[in-house]
Amino acid sequence: MTATSPKHRFWIPITTTALFAATFVWLCLKPDLDNNIFRWSQWFLPMLAVTFIALWFVFLSGYRWALRLKVLSVLVLLFVAFKMTTRIDGAVSGTGLPNYVWRWSQAPERTFAKEVQANAPTLTDAPDVPEFRGAGRTGILANPGIETDWKAHPPREMWRISVGEGWGAFCVVGGRAITQEQRGEEEWVTCYDLGTGKVLWHHADKARFTEWQGGDGPRATPTHEAGRLYSIGGTGILNCLDIVTGKLLWTRNTLQEHNQKNLTWAIASSPLLVDNLVIVNGGDKPGPTLVAYDKMTGEPKWNVGDMAASYASPFIATIAGKRVIVNNTAPALLLHDVATGAIVLNQKWGFEGPPKCSQPVVLPGDQIFISAGYMMGCTVFQIKAEGDKLSATEVWSNSKMKTQFNSVTPMGETLIGLDDGPLACIDMTGKRLWKEGKFGNGQHLLVGDLALIQSEPGPVYLAKVSREGCQQLATLNALSAKTWNYPTLAGRYLIVRNDREAACYELPVQKP
Repeated sequence: MTATSPKHRFWIPITTTALFAATFVWLCLKPDLDNNIFRWSQWFLPMLAVTFIALWFVFLSGYRWALRLKVLSVLVLLFVAFKMTTRIDGAVSGTGLPNYVWRWSQAPERTFAKEVQANAPTLTDAPDVPEFRGAGRTGILANPGIETDWKAHPPREMWRISVGEGWGAFCVVGGRAITQEQRGEEEWVTCYDLGTGKVLWHHADKARFTEWQGGDGPRATPTHEAGRLYSIGGTGILNCLDIVTGKLLWTRNTLQEHNQKNLTWAIASSPLLVDNLVIVNGGDKPGPTLVAYDKMTGEPKWNVGDMAASYASPFIATIAGKRVIVNNTAPALLLHDVATGAIVLNQKWGFEGPPKCSQPVVLPGDQIFISAGYMMGCTVFQIKAEGDKLSATEVWSNSKMKTQFNSVTPMGETLIGLDDGPLACIDMTGKRLWKEGKFGNGQHLLVGDLALIQSEPGPVYLAKVSREGCQQLATLNALSAKTWNYPTLAGRYLIVRNDREAACYELPVQKP
């Protein structure tokens, strides 16, 4: 059979290539397409096209079988060689695409700070940041008078250290900076001196969470109140520790005692303190979805729900005249009675499978804004009281704000957040006002009218934001690897970290 035989059916690879190319172009022309879908399509579409063409060549091309078998053998050998010489080292980014490295490559060497005997901090002028995203978990902080020209007035690096794996942030109390990290087969709650980065104390639990996309280690941020520190690890170990010494006051294994499976990407929500309770999310279904303990003794007080929890952290709000716990779960938005945990609102939204990591936002007029990535977008619900219960009615829903790991912050009559990478602003009707920059699956805090943005690649950006637009002012090359952790700003002290290192900067402030 000659090479020009019509039985080669060249129309098959030509049509396949054209079809997949057209699909890719169509995806590129969809401005609000979910970034996860787009990134996976960049990998999946070429692989699928190559597979179709390979099948054509082997079974339908009409070439001599000797040639077809030789080509098939080469493809198989290349695949086997790839599998034997590479391994997956986590995900490339928050999209979850596998990061392939050479099988013989070594992980970056870590040199951990040594623990010191003294437990008195050296820096005491920093205001406390006692919980995740600051007081009230809003992500909104007072501006200490940050100088915005970082070229003329560069931030001063105070210290930089290796840390264990983990995706939580720091809380800051009395000059102590506390975070959670994985050290080998132990989960550590580690207290660092804010002024020097030295370890003042640590508490270790024999536990390790690992998952190929999210990586190893704990995800939550410790919470402090009245000298007591509350932490929850990736496998559900809840500790109450003395903030000064690190002494263990009590502990609970929240998943084990309820015979509950862990979530796919680990327990990630931070402990909530309200009245006499410490409240934490549960694990996978069946429940409990939310669990409360006596914050002084660790005695169980109540547990509610039978649906899977999510990765967002619960918080307290007053809505439609009721003081409630706002809880973003896998299938639904739940509002709970604070005293008993009773569910007063169960409003389904989005999809149950993909992770929901973003904090809901309570808006004026008893409305709640809620958002997520993975094609879920954002929705506003109107909340109304109906006897002892609450009801929710959808006001609007669209894909103009697709938060993934980030949570939005309200600013006047607008909402600011990372919409699949760029920083975006929408108004209270859902209209997008602007969308600027490329920050990946990063995080942001609102500091007055400034947005402090921790990008996924590692650099920190400072931008002035308003309803009219976003003006990038400064850049700080703080970190240089994948960073999903929230930054912590305690006055003029900025602490950043990822799963490799942590650093503290003193930001320049304007003279009074």
